[in-house]
Amino acid sequence: MKSKMYRNSLIIGVIIAVVLNFVTLPYYVTRPGSAEELAPLVSVDGGDKDDAGSFMLTTVKMGKANVFTYAFAKFSDYQHIYPINQIRREDESDEEYNYRQLHMMENSKETAIKVAYAKAEKDVELISRGVYVFSVLEGMPAEGKLAIGDRITHINGEKTPTSEVFMEKVSAKKIGETIEVTYERQKKEETTSIKLAEHPEKEGSPGIGISLLTDYEITTDPEITIDTAQIGGPSAGLMFTLEVYNQLVEEDISKGYNIAGTGAINEKGEVLRIGGISQKIVAADNAGVDIFFAPNENGAGNSNYEEALVAAKDIKTKMKIVPVNTFDDAIAYLEKLKEK
Repeated sequence: MKSKMYRNSLIIGVIIAVVLNFVTLPYYVTRPGSAEELAPLVSVDGGDKDDAGSFMLTTVKMGKANVFTYAFAKFSDYQHIYPINQIRREDESDEEYNYRQLHMMENSKETAIKVAYAKAEKDVELISRGVYVFSVLEGMPAEGKLAIGDRITHINGEKTPTSEVFMEKVSAKKIGETIEVTYERQKKEETTSIKLAEHPEKEGSPGIGISLLTDYEITTDPEITIDTAQIGGPSAGLMFTLEVYNQLVEEDISKGYNIAGTGAINEKGEVLRIGGISQKIVAADNAGVDIFFAPNENGAGNSNYEEALVAAKDIKTKMKIVPVNTFDDAIAYLEKLKEK
């Protein structure tokens, strides 16, 4: 009798555990990911990949929380819990979030290529072809008129080659005015009229309720391909720039070291703040990285670099944490580095 009760209790417990495993909570859990070598992902025509050292991107793993992952994260120093609205924008679906992340990676790759080629004095041209819509805010004027993936090319007949130009043209209008937006959808050009409303995050400013990303087309000599598969976000910008540059020049700028890092990069070569750097320090240490580049943010308090130092001290890593404000800072450090 007791064995039967025990068996039934066990079965019920297993069923409850399985159900709870599939019931998600309104949170995301992030944890240290991996450090991945970039040479297999980047291919410059005629570039040398047989260097003794390597440049590596670092990742953070993220997933929706269930009861078990939430509880485990509560007692882990390097697993973090975030409410959904701190990861996804308001009314943004998983599909929209993933789309946005992948396009941010595409933008990051193109910027990395431009900066690296310019530094190596190679031919590169970055041409903007309009702006992609990667989110549409519910209840705002663009809802039902524009969709994720539309490429906006004109406002009132005037070209909008970048997201900055688009925002400038909208900002010059008044709330209540109507604009004609020309866009491409499935290779077909269309035009729609949209009445400006108050920007949801900027009181008194006009907006239509979309988020944008510039659509760039890049040409280079020598040719280059970068395969990022399903890696999303802009945070690998600096490391992509270093790998591309290393394949463009004759010398091995890694000097035989395993070098990881993080930080978005803009067209000026500035290294920008990212999220999850403490978890990336753990991932890099687990991979046996020698040197880690961290955004210094021009010495701002609580910079990524300062956060990285705290994590590095906590896990007692031997990895060297190096602050950088620009791509040139990273190159200058590597030029002074002795061969391993």
